[in-house]
Amino acid sequence: MKVLTFGEIMLRLKTPEYLRIVQADGFEASYGGAESNVAVSLASFGDEAAFVTKLPENPVGEAALNELRRYGVDTSLILKGGPRLGIYYFEKGTNIRPTNVVYDRAGSSISVADSSEFDWEKLLSGISIFYFSGVTPAISDSIARAVEEALIYCQAHHIQVVCDLNYRSKMWSCEKAQSVMKKLMRYVDLCIANDEDFESTLGIHAYDGDVAHGIDQIDSYRRGMQEIQRQYPGCKAVASVLRNVTTAEDGEWMGIYLKDGKFYDSPIHTVHSLEAVGAGDAFAGGLLHSLIHGFDPQKLIDFSITASVMKLMIQHDFNLVNEKEILRIMKTGESNIQR
Repeated sequence: MKVLTFGEIMLRLKTPEYLRIVQADGFEASYGGAESNVAVSLASFGDEAAFVTKLPENPVGEAALNELRRYGVDTSLILKGGPRLGIYYFEKGTNIRPTNVVYDRAGSSISVADSSEFDWEKLLSGISIFYFSGVTPAISDSIARAVEEALIYCQAHHIQVVCDLNYRSKMWSCEKAQSVMKKLMRYVDLCIANDEDFESTLGIHAYDGDVAHGIDQIDSYRRGMQEIQRQYPGCKAVASVLRNVTTAEDGEWMGIYLKDGKFYDSPIHTVHSLEAVGAGDAFAGGLLHSLIHGFDPQKLIDFSITASVMKLMIQHDFNLVNEKEILRIMKTGESNIQR
């Protein structure tokens, strides 16, 4: 089974250590973005993963392409052209100071692309699962149309659609997100909804905004997940990450999964994170890998949340772990040196 992910990869500029952006006189460069992160996760697991986006024909665009190739992602479907690669600035938080991201993605190659540039008959040939997150339709109205056209093609050709609602308040308002995502959800087979995603993108209450007590609200999350399936009967399963966040580095994480009317809960993981970015994408990557390999629902949610918390200990956007590492942690929880 081959997965196609659709979205934007960006240049990531990170301040050294814990410096604020206003203090920095230099930045560490890497690349990442929600759907590209998921594609790299899948490739790291040994799965067939392709990524589609549009990149500028210049050295920066080529560097982003090479980074994906480096980890085994199929880049043959990526469109070329347009003015620039989007950028995001990353400021690592600590203790009570949260991590901060500043976007500089207006006018990027994909944001000015027309929906007609994406030939979904060609792009989705040989694809079994199509993955996107709420970040992608937030890029522009034209890209939102491109997503909808992809989903219509998937439905007509029995290609499974997986969506992470993934609300980004710095990209669009709740009102705009709901006007788009409610329409796209009609085509979704499996949905991932975390924290504020329920209400911000679908208008469904599940979480009160208190990130320190997310796990304590598990019953509310469950009702929200059931409501997603009630409103969107084509959505056969819903997954979610719940967190009790104590500081920027410390907290507890768990996953829940609703399938065929039954909930499956993962163990709770106590974590001290090195870099709290990309963990949601790692969760999605673990979930897709589980679908590809037919994991039973309990193993699926245990594998997905373990992939997610392992990402917290890895720098940059990509979750560079393999299946054996995740299965070992699931079995033993060990953190000692491997020799």
